[in-house]
Amino acid sequence: MHDIKAIRENPDAFDAALARRGDTPVSAQVLALDEARRAKISAAETAQAEQNKASKLVGAAKAKGDEAEFERLRTLVSDKKAEVTAMQAEAKDLDAQLTDMLARIPNLPADDAPDGADEADNVEVNRWGDVPAFDFKAKEHFEIASVAASMDFETAAKTSGARFVMLKGAVARIHRALAQFMIDIHVDENGLTEHMTPVLVRDEAMYGTDKLPKFGDDSYQTTNGWWLIPTSEVTLTYSVAGDVLEEAALPRRMTAHTLCFRSEAGSAGRDTSGMLRQHQFEKVEMVSVTHPDQSDDEQKRMLRCAEDMLERLGVPYRTVILCTGDMGFGARRTFDIEAWLPGQNAYREISSVSTTGDFQARRMNARFKPADGGKPQFVHTLNGSGLAVGRCLIAVLENGQQADGSVKLPDVLAPYLGGKTTLGVDGTLS
Repeated sequence: MHDIKAIRENPDAFDAALARRGDTPVSAQVLALDEARRAKISAAETAQAEQNKASKLVGAAKAKGDEAEFERLRTLVSDKKAEVTAMQAEAKDLDAQLTDMLARIPNLPADDAPDGADEADNVEVNRWGDVPAFDFKAKEHFEIASVAASMDFETAAKTSGARFVMLKGAVARIHRALAQFMIDIHVDENGLTEHMTPVLVRDEAMYGTDKLPKFGDDSYQTTNGWWLIPTSEVTLTYSVAGDVLEEAALPRRMTAHTLCFRSEAGSAGRDTSGMLRQHQFEKVEMVSVTHPDQSDDEQKRMLRCAEDMLERLGVPYRTVILCTGDMGFGARRTFDIEAWLPGQNAYREISSVSTTGDFQARRMNARFKPADGGKPQFVHTLNGSGLAVGRCLIAVLENGQQADGSVKLPDVLAPYLGGKTTLGVDGTLS
């Protein structure tokens, strides 16, 4: 959500920032609606004052026995009351229109976000690890002999339809091990507080984290109005909605491992093979709520947490900063981490780490009280995948694949796999 005062003060700068995202100017429309709203509020206040003044004179006219004046004033009070009610209703409607308009305008990009139209204009800022040089043709995750029988798409399609998978046996255990590994590192070493959150939320939570009103088609809604979360960013971030936090309590760093649900609207025909793009998946999320002065450094810290996870797993990756045309709706700046997938011979996204500034905080009225006793200010919110569990499973399986169809697993997972480090061709751990 944007600050209407900032748009009033510098509409040209607001439109210029939107233009960097490829969006058309909107400040004139916003300000016209804002002006109409303020004019209606002012007119209602004037009429209210006239009503109050006339109300005070009614009694005096009655006391003087001036029946004609009494009736005139009584009629005036009644007319003004109706006029005030009508204008207040119109002002309320205009306010709702303005709020809806502002809610549909994306966040303004940070000054250092590179300009560009799409993912081709993203800028690489880091690369780690050597891509494996196999002496055989690398397979995609679902083609690896030791994996194929335990990654069951047919049964999942029978129960749920396309873009679902049923993991079984050792592959299911590896998936679980990855999630536990991530959570343990975030809690024990990265200083995040673990949460177990609901996966069903109300409209307010989706709105407060900028998923509504514009992107309702991207998520699933139950028949009684709950939304299935697209990520625990929604529940973790919205946990501070309406709060006024003490400055000393910042930053608040949170993590959760949850199921996530996305309709994948608009992705027809993309990544239809394997489990890269699913309607239901699991993710370990990182969320930070910070002082505005700390948010840029906090984003760097969160990015390192995610990169470090891949380094421990031995998965080669590259990090890019997204250009203005490729950033998400609520982001000011986003870094994507892309893991190397030998089966696709390409880097694919496995984490996004974004700062929203006060964009989400304004929508959900989340503030902090400065230590010096000043006026409460909006917090900044940040979110990042730490990591997407299913995509991490894909990366581990593909990078660890062997010529005989077995998979060498990262040593860091051994404590979660009973000390075992290999997925054998027969689908068992050893």
